[in-house]
Amino acid sequence: MKWIKIEKEDFPRGLKALAETYQCLGPVKGEKYHDFKVLDENRPPDFDFLNTPLSPKFLVEPQSEILFEYTLDEKKEDAHILKEAQKDLPPRLVVGIRPCDAAAFLLVKRNFDTEKYKDPYWVRAYEALTLFGLACQTPCAACFCTTAGGGPFDEAGLDALMVDAGDHFLVKILTEKGEAACNTAGWENVVEEKAALDAAALLKETAESKIASTVETDNLKQQSTTALYDAPFWEEVSFSCINCGTCTYVCPTCWCFDIQDECYGCSGVRMRNWDSCMYPLFTLHGSGHNPRGTKLHRVRQRFMHKLKYYVDKYDDGIQCVGCGRCVVSCPVNIDIRRVCNLMNALPDPSTVCPV
Repeated sequence: MKWIKIEKEDFPRGLKALAETYQCLGPVKGEKYHDFKVLDENRPPDFDFLNTPLSPKFLVEPQSEILFEYTLDEKKEDAHILKEAQKDLPPRLVVGIRPCDAAAFLLVKRNFDTEKYKDPYWVRAYEALTLFGLACQTPCAACFCTTAGGGPFDEAGLDALMVDAGDHFLVKILTEKGEAACNTAGWENVVEEKAALDAAALLKETAESKIASTVETDNLKQQSTTALYDAPFWEEVSFSCINCGTCTYVCPTCWCFDIQDECYGCSGVRMRNWDSCMYPLFTLHGSGHNPRGTKLHRVRQRFMHKLKYYVDKYDDGIQCVGCGRCVVSCPVNIDIRRVCNLMNALPDPSTVCPV
């Protein structure tokens, strides 16, 4: 691990050098919002942002992705044979990703990249990334990352962490991929470690002091799954839900998808599309039965998965990085912080006296 110093005026030159080896992406300001896009001389990164409305999970799991191609033309030898779609997947450098979004990839990795099962599309896309995180020195009002297992200076999942120090960036190199990118860019101004640590520690302390939102998670593991499932608050929590799916689309740790075939004439593709557990059709069986036929079922499933089933399965925190996007974007103000605290504080049924 080492620290380097990058003068801000030298940053564009380094990106230009990196563009010869990597496809460089970063936060770009649009008409209203920032979004992660390919960078070039006419589209430089803009680090003056809080959180992008959409998380950069699409860099690894696109909203729509063609998996296979096929033909139904009987005159062709390969008729009715699925062929993997050929994709150009160059090494990609992402600058300015927030620590919470980088950490989210590690949570999602548990679904797509395990010892027994590997999704080759997800794995290849993730392994092609080099992530230069930007410490979050002005957290959003809805952020609660420090009580969700992370923090504004969290290093999990990053190859390097950038800290804005005024007229320059202090960069902590965390992996060999991070060091290789810095060497390619010509960023080699090594800083004495203690001085860098002291400066970063002060900025980190200031950033963490600005986070006012918290969640309580200490009791989730020991809570009874059945008691939480039957908890009395689900009807009130789900009452205003309109099943829009916004919470799942903006969430960096939601991974639900659907696979469907699209045909035009004799040509067809099998593609994967983002889906949502909040949609009525998501669990509709071919028989017509729907085990989650009401919005109460669907809202409960979303929160139980993130805050109970995931906790029980992995015993390593909740399936949430505290970015606050779902809090900000929900049109009916359903708040995961409130739901988490309700679940965490649910009384033990065995200790409640019957009326």
